[in-house]
Amino acid sequence: MAETYDVIVLGGGPGGYVAAIRAAQLGLKTALVEREHLGGICLNWGCIPTKALLRSSEIYHYMTHAAAYGLKADNVSFDLAAIVKRSRGVAGQLNAGVKGLLKKNKVTVVDGEGQLVGKGRLAVSKGGQAVAELEGRHIILATGARARELPHLKADGKLVWTYRHALVPEVMPKSLLVIGSGAIGIEFASFFSDLGAKVTVVEALDRILPVEDEEVSAFMTKALTKQGMTIKTAASVTKLDPKGDGVTATIEAAGKAEQLTVDRVILAIGITGNVENIGLEAVGVAVEKGHVVTDGYGRTNVEGIWAIGDLAGAPWLAHKASHEGVTAAEMIAKALGKGADLHPHPLDTGNIPGCTYCRPQVASVGLTEAKAKAAGHEVKVGRFPFIGNGKAIALGEAEGFVKTVLDAKTGELLGAHMVGAEVTELIQGYTVARTLETTEAELMATVFPHPTLSEMMHESVLDAYGRAIHF
Repeated sequence: MAETYDVIVLGGGPGGYVAAIRAAQLGLKTALVEREHLGGICLNWGCIPTKALLRSSEIYHYMTHAAAYGLKADNVSFDLAAIVKRSRGVAGQLNAGVKGLLKKNKVTVVDGEGQLVGKGRLAVSKGGQAVAELEGRHIILATGARARELPHLKADGKLVWTYRHALVPEVMPKSLLVIGSGAIGIEFASFFSDLGAKVTVVEALDRILPVEDEEVSAFMTKALTKQGMTIKTAASVTKLDPKGDGVTATIEAAGKAEQLTVDRVILAIGITGNVENIGLEAVGVAVEKGHVVTDGYGRTNVEGIWAIGDLAGAPWLAHKASHEGVTAAEMIAKALGKGADLHPHPLDTGNIPGCTYCRPQVASVGLTEAKAKAAGHEVKVGRFPFIGNGKAIALGEAEGFVKTVLDAKTGELLGAHMVGAEVTELIQGYTVARTLETTEAELMATVFPHPTLSEMMHESVLDAYGRAIHF
């Protein structure tokens, strides 16, 4: 007989395992089905291991520029295998941590692949063999996404890589082509460039990091070019020809075609939801453009079935998935009469920060200046450069800026955009401000500690009103 649960979560990534833990905390009998690694792509093959790699390349960069800090370091080198081993170790440690958290919260973990076979029913198999059949009053789908490929741009794992292959390189390429300039593409470009590879980035749109503010994109183009990268925008790769130990790419731009031969290619052209083979058709769950359709709470068109994270569409961010997981779990608890004091809100994607951990870092939240104007806002824009901040100069990180976009009539913080050292840690200040519906008055009245990089956040708002002090 099938075992019955209040909640079954399919997928143990940052959305799924968080949803399972929150459901269990609320007193719901919960099971989680995961086919491969607890923690999902983010923890095992994405967010965490890439940051471990980038930390190694960052330290290597500082070692090779030790003289700028009055230090001496001779014969500096790196061990690629050791860098990869450390990255995998970090992922492994956190994977074990997730397992411990699920056990602590008494979540039943089922190892295998799950498939909807009817209303409230999930069949689990492993290696083609049936493992279990579970029944759930509510089922949360959190199967994530995978790297997107095109018919003429396919990975072979040897010469043409996805992010997964790029995380465990066996050789250090002397030359590298990165197709796509979103966060994934630029982070890998930064990592391999800092370790000495000659990197070329090709972007089909007219600027790199196209979801960011135009000023950020322009700054990053100059910064990465100065580091030695070649940036090609409004260009497309129409053919990849892997031969021997390299790949020849045909790149078209402005009606002209050129060929570039490199050691390796990384495909970073987006992701698509894992909607296949999970039984969506069996119960009639709606899918559009490779993602499950949901409302702001994670509900699908089928009662009792929810979807969260990358499976449910953009923005494809781990912290968005985790937040959605908590929201769905709390909504389910309320539906089952166990969450009378809960007040979950629909997700506001405008309050989700985005971070790119390249060198220099990029972070943002809310509307770009262009989108704010397109939405009909009259705006006030403030900017403050890193060169005007004492802490940035002391750190030897004087390149970058903070930009704030505010509504001229109400003072609402519409968006914030940052590029420079440690901005991925700073952006949360603006995220809290937006969540609290803070205006320029509260931001200007806030006392920021000195000396810190965060002072630039204050100065940028002051600048929007002609009151900047230090620049």
